[in-house]
Amino acid sequence: MKDRRISLLLSTVALVVILAVGVGAGTFHFLGNGSPLLASPATAAELLTTSASSQAQAATTDSPDLPTQQLLADLYDTISPSVVNIQVTTKARSQAQREQPSQSEGTGFVYDNDGHIVTNSHVVADATQILVNFADGRWAKAELVARDPQADLAVIKVAIPDGVTVTPLVLDSQKDLNEGHYVVAIGSPFGLDETMTLGVVSALGRSFPAGDAADGQPRYSLPDVIQTDAAINPGNSGGPLLNLRGEVVGVNFAINSPVRANSGVGFAIPVSVVEKIVPALIDEGAYRYSFVGLSGQTIDAALAADREIADNTLGIYVAQVVPGGPADSAGVQADDIVVGIDEQSVVRFEDLLSYLFNSTVPGQRVTLHILRDGQAMSLELTLAERPGA
Repeated sequence: MKDRRISLLLSTVALVVILAVGVGAGTFHFLGNGSPLLASPATAAELLTTSASSQAQAATTDSPDLPTQQLLADLYDTISPSVVNIQVTTKARSQAQREQPSQSEGTGFVYDNDGHIVTNSHVVADATQILVNFADGRWAKAELVARDPQADLAVIKVAIPDGVTVTPLVLDSQKDLNEGHYVVAIGSPFGLDETMTLGVVSALGRSFPAGDAADGQPRYSLPDVIQTDAAINPGNSGGPLLNLRGEVVGVNFAINSPVRANSGVGFAIPVSVVEKIVPALIDEGAYRYSFVGLSGQTIDAALAADREIADNTLGIYVAQVVPGGPADSAGVQADDIVVGIDEQSVVRFEDLLSYLFNSTVPGQRVTLHILRDGQAMSLELTLAERPGA
């Protein structure tokens, strides 16, 4: 079945975000195209940890951290029953202007024992019917709990069929993921459910545009996005990205490719975002984002030359301030350079995005440290709630 939303994100413009961010040139695509597991989440994690330990002892001295076949097989057997295929029906207009159903597929994973399943927002957007297929071949209809297009996350809920036993996947709590670490993606690429691929973390701390510009809302950016070379394709949307302990480190949602297929550059929403937004969607139906109200971009050599900024000045060049927003009320002006927020230095735009998401809430007072005409200034402001959230 065709992926229902593999829209192109043209990245040559500055994107309006919590602030706004420029993205380098490229073509991005969103990816929405057994036996019961009896162990508890803790037991599943312990199983994989024990397997990892025993396999490390069996590895050669030349490659002591290389994942072995048995470790990967154990991980697959433990995790795959908790990963589901999601089939979505929506309404679409034909050329004759008659309503015709459209079908697409994605992936999700079991989040808790109440039947909540995490997936991408774009997988279930505009759904008239959501069908969840389990690893043992059984299926059940699901209802949308809530979705957050700005983070491309959604929660659906299903009544687990009789005879199906699944274990919620464990979210990574150690937060020890680094570039070069092995990761595994499990999902339904091109409708091929229960597919596992292996790769490494290519980079951390990316910012990435999310949301749907077609709905009339500004497109914001996600902080701390994971880049991986694990094969990710249409249909993988909403599936988990896992470390070798079998813990969820991210939710797969996009690729950078000139074609609608894996090119070795995939992206996952980090678990730090998932563990904040998903509970809010379940409990309150929405997540409240902090909003500072300015747009800008990381200073590089080209921007410094164009704007006559002193060489090797690090920070965010403020291109525009939202009228009446927190930054405007505090006195921030276009052409200012943001170099810090509270005690956190700001070198890249991603630094500010990450701090706002991870360390602030609407209504909180923060201090922006800026340079204006070469002079250092500190301006206090009260964060608002992001419009359209």
